[in-house]
Amino acid sequence: MELQKIESARTGDFYYKGSHPSGLDIYLYPKENGSSTRAMFGTKYGSIDSCFQRSDETEPETVPEGIAHYLEHKLFESEDGDAFARYAETGANANAFTGFESTCYVFSCTDRLYDSLRILLDFVQSPYFTEETVAKEQGIIGQEIKMYEDLPGWRVFFNYLQAMYHKHPVKDDAAGTIESIARITPEYLYRCYHTFYNLNNMALVLAGKFDVDKVLEVCDEMLKPSPPVSVKRVFPDEPDIIVKPVIEQKLSVAMPVFQFGYKGSAMNKTTEKDLAAMGALLNILASDASVMFRRLLDRGLINEASFSRDYFEGSGYATVMFGGESRDPKAAASIIQEEVSRLQREGIPEEDFRWAKRSLYGESVSALNHAAGIASWIMDFTFKGLELFTYIDALAELTLPQVQEKLDSLRDDRSVLSVIRPI
Repeated sequence: MELQKIESARTGDFYYKGSHPSGLDIYLYPKENGSSTRAMFGTKYGSIDSCFQRSDETEPETVPEGIAHYLEHKLFESEDGDAFARYAETGANANAFTGFESTCYVFSCTDRLYDSLRILLDFVQSPYFTEETVAKEQGIIGQEIKMYEDLPGWRVFFNYLQAMYHKHPVKDDAAGTIESIARITPEYLYRCYHTFYNLNNMALVLAGKFDVDKVLEVCDEMLKPSPPVSVKRVFPDEPDIIVKPVIEQKLSVAMPVFQFGYKGSAMNKTTEKDLAAMGALLNILASDASVMFRRLLDRGLINEASFSRDYFEGSGYATVMFGGESRDPKAAASIIQEEVSRLQREGIPEEDFRWAKRSLYGESVSALNHAAGIASWIMDFTFKGLELFTYIDALAELTLPQVQEKLDSLRDDRSVLSVIRPI
């Protein structure tokens, strides 16, 4: 296979990109000064993909919620044993995770990289599901779902999404429900596996210390060609309005936990410039040097350890959100709204913009020193149709009007406050 070298004139870094004959996209980011390597094998398949249409079929199909997460659990098992036991022999630290739009299998190692890579490429391509093993997993995942129901951070977030979204499946718990996983069968698992774990829908990313040619040799040895089938995700139309402005629940917490934010209008495609502008805006609004953060802290409405801000976006959903512990979540939300409204009226000060831009650019360039972060970044951007160095350039070239435009898109009538209070 031919590799294209992608270079960044600003950072001096580079990586290789290529399409393997099997259909798999491969990204190799060498860091010769590093001591470890991070490998990620991912599929563009997450919890929101419960309705889809294959390119070789004429009708969409809806499957039970939670299958993406279920598959992640089951793929580690095979007739010959458990993939974690195989990794134990090579010394690799392995894991996996299911997100809203992707599922990734990862390992980090300092030794025996190519043996660990063979394990990764083998078990992810070797599904093994039986009635007995599927039934056993239903009990395990059922317990996991019940555990999540009692986690304040999990519940405040999904309550927030349920108060914000009418129809979009982003509001549904990633693991599914007790009822939905009870409907999962080996046939459903194989169906979704062969639809989404097609190598044309997947990517392999390595970052760190490795020999490019040796990695490609392992890929040639292990990868099994996939049929040229693509998949279209089907989502219901989502209105711009929210479901309700406030949602509350009581759990065993010592201090109330809150999530407050604004529902955005989902764009056809988020660009690198959009992400750069939103990142700078969040720095301006809620970094520890911001006016809003100081007001919240001085009034005892937040604490530094738990307060967070984020731009959460994807296929058909987008929200700017803030959260953490607070003795008075409504007062905290009110101050956030006031600061957003003030900056919308008065405009973002040039000095604040320049500081936020420099800070975000510096953090991003610094992150290129860490193999794990690089691999996650490239995988995430790949599945969104974005490119890492284009994002770095967008940060460097960011303008104040771009950030002000994002600020002006935040509307009070699309804001939601989610609160978990002590029982």
